[in-house]
Amino acid sequence: MRKGFALVSVLIMLVVLMSLLTAYFTLTRIELGATQASVRQTTGFYAAEAGLNLRAEEVRARFLGYGRPSGTSPSGSNPCQGNNQGSGDFACKTYTISGRTVRTYMVEDQRNPQTVLIPPGELFENLEAQEYRYSLFSEAIGPDGRTEAVLELVFRSRLVPMFQFAAFYDKDLEILPGPTMTLNGRVHTNGDLYLNAGNTLTIEGQVSTAGRLYRGRKEVNSCGGTVSVRTAQGNDRTLACGSNSSRREYRQEDVAPWGGRIQVGVNRVTVPPPEELDPDPSKTYWQKADLRLALDLNDPQVQYKVYQVQGGNNIVNVVATQALTSEACAGAVGTSGGFFNWRERKRIRMLEVDLRKLLDCVHSNPAAFGFSLDDTTEGGLVFHFTVFGPDSGRVNNYGVRIKNGAEIASTLPGAPRPRGLTIVTDQAVYIQGDFNRTNWIPAAFLADSLNILSNAWADDSRSYRTLNERVASDTEVNAAFLAGTDITGDAEGPAGQDRGNYNGGLENYPRFHENWTGKTLTYRGSFVTLGTPRHVNGRWCGTGGSGTYNLNTNQINNLNGCNIYNPPNRNWFYDVRFSQGQLPPLSPRFVYLKQERFLREFERP
Repeated sequence: MRKGFALVSVLIMLVVLMSLLTAYFTLTRIELGATQASVRQTTGFYAAEAGLNLRAEEVRARFLGYGRPSGTSPSGSNPCQGNNQGSGDFACKTYTISGRTVRTYMVEDQRNPQTVLIPPGELFENLEAQEYRYSLFSEAIGPDGRTEAVLELVFRSRLVPMFQFAAFYDKDLEILPGPTMTLNGRVHTNGDLYLNAGNTLTIEGQVSTAGRLYRGRKEVNSCGGTVSVRTAQGNDRTLACGSNSSRREYRQEDVAPWGGRIQVGVNRVTVPPPEELDPDPSKTYWQKADLRLALDLNDPQVQYKVYQVQGGNNIVNVVATQALTSEACAGAVGTSGGFFNWRERKRIRMLEVDLRKLLDCVHSNPAAFGFSLDDTTEGGLVFHFTVFGPDSGRVNNYGVRIKNGAEIASTLPGAPRPRGLTIVTDQAVYIQGDFNRTNWIPAAFLADSLNILSNAWADDSRSYRTLNERVASDTEVNAAFLAGTDITGDAEGPAGQDRGNYNGGLENYPRFHENWTGKTLTYRGSFVTLGTPRHVNGRWCGTGGSGTYNLNTNQINNLNGCNIYNPPNRNWFYDVRFSQGQLPPLSPRFVYLKQERFLREFERP
C-alpha cells in the first residue's frame, strides 16, 4: 500500500511539473511574440521617421532660390493605393529602409503662404519671413505586409531674406576693425565667428553662429581692443579676451548673461549656392531678370547682346539688341580693357554700364525690352549683366562696371521711377562713384566679388600710378551687397587658425583700389557672402605700398609692398529700412524648417 501511495505521489508531482513547464513555455512564447512585435514596431517607427526626414529635406531643397513645391496630394481616402498617388512634390513616394517599405506623401496647408514675424524667444525673432505650412505622412510596412507605424509631421518652412542682417555669412566671419565700429544690426554665420578690435567694436543686434564663437583673431592667437554685444536688457556687455591677450572661445553656457542675444552652435540654415548667379536658364536670377545683357567676347560682330529665356535656352532678343546698339541708346553700354587691378595683378576687360543712360534706353523702347521702369513683378527691376568669353567659367580678368548711379532714375521727362533695383552678375562688379545717394530706393548688388571706386576716379590711367597718386574722394553707396570673400588660413573652421593669410575681415568686404586716407565712404546696406569668389583669386594683401604699371610693356615697376589701397573712414551702418519691408527686388533668402507637431497616429502588432 505504501508503494501505491508513493507511485500516486510521483505521478501527481509529474503532472504539476508538466503544468509548470507548459505554463512557462506558454508565457515564454507570449513574451517572445510580444518582444518580436515590439521590435517590429520599433523598427517600423524609425523607418517611418527616416521617411519623414527624407521628404522634409526634399521640401527644404525645393525652396532654395525662389522655387517652391508644386503638385497635388493623394486624396485622404486610401492614400497611395492604386491610382490615388497625387503628383509632383506632394505625390506618394516609396523608400526601402531597414527592410521596410516606407510610403510617404505631403499635404499643403490651404492658407499658404503667410507673411509672419518670427515670434519672440525664437532664433531670428522679429524678422519677417514667408512661411509655408505642410503635413508629411509616412507609413512603414513590414516584411509580412502589415503596417507597423504611421507618423505625421506638421512643419513650417520659413524663408527669411538675408538682407535683414547687417552681416550674414555662409562661412567663417571675422570682424576685426582697426578704428571704432558699430554694427546696428544682426550678425549670423553658418561657420565660426571671430570678434576683435583695434579700438572698439559694438554689435547692437542679435549674434548667432552655427559654429564656434571666438574673441580674438583667426590667423594668429591674439586678442585686443574692446568688443561689446548688446544684451536683452539693452546694455552693452563686453566679451573678454583670454589670458595674456590670447584668443578665447565662448560656449553657449558662457554667453547666458546676454539673455539670448548671443547664440552659439545653432543649426545651420540653408542658403542658395553662388551658382545661382550664373547666366544659365535654370538659375533663378538669370531666369527671372527683366534685362539680361552680355558682353560677348566670342563674337566680334555683335559685342552687346540682350537675351531672353525660351524653352529652357538662352535666345538672343534681336529687337532689344538692336535697340540697345542704336544711336538713341549711345553710351548706355560699352567695353574697356585699361583698368589695372593691383590685387589681381592684371588688366580687367570691363562691360561698362552707364546706369542712367541705360534706364533712358529702356524707357524709350518699352516694346523692345518688354518691361517698364516701374515694373513690380519681383518688387522692382532685376538687371543681370555678364561677360561671355573663353574664361567665363573660371578665374578670369572680366568685370562689370556700373557708373552714373547716384540717382537710380531715367533723365527723360515723364519716365516713371523704378520701385527698386537689383543688379546681378556672375563676374566681379565695380561700382564707380556715388550710388543711390539721391531719392533712395531699395537696391542691391549680387556679384562674384565687389569693388568700389570713388567719385575721384576719372579714367583708368589712374590705375597705373603709385598708390599715393590714386587719391580717393568722399563717396556714398546705399545698397545691399552679396559677394564672395576670401578664406583666412586657406581653410574654414579651426583648421585655418594660426596660419596667416588674413582675408581682410568684414571691414574689407568691399575691395578698394585707391588711397582713401582721410576720405570717407558712407555706406548704408547689408553684407552677405555665400562663399569664396569663383572668378578672382587675388589675396587680401594689406594696405600701403608703392609701384607703377607700364601699359605698353605690361610690366610692374618698382613695387614696394602691396600698392593696392589705403582704407577709408568707414561711415557704415546697416540700412534699417530693409527690416521694415523695403527690401531690394528678388532679395536672396535662406530657408529653415520649424517643427510644429509630431504624431504617431496608430500602430499594429
